[in-house]
Parts: sequence; structure tokens; C-alpha cells
Amino acid sequence: MYFFRKKDPNRPTNGNLKAMHIINAIAIIVFILALIYKFFFAS
Repeated sequence: MYFFRKKDPNRPTNGNLKAMHIINAIAIIVFILALIYKFFFAS
């Protein structure tokens, strides 16, 4: 998973990229939670 990869010193770390990664992580977490909810709590 790309979360645990070491920081690339060649890549510029600006605020937009960090915000994009945070939003992407939140979207993945919400998606997984929705799948769990669908499988375990839906009829």
C-alpha cells in the first residue's frame, strides 16, 4: 500500500498533494465502511 512507502525526496510535497492524499484516504475508508455496513447490516 502506498501509505507506508517512504517519502520520495524528489517529489515536491506541497499542500495540495497532501490534501489530495488525505481526501483519497478518507474516501477509501468511507468506501470500506459502506461495504461493511452493506454486508453486515443491510437485509
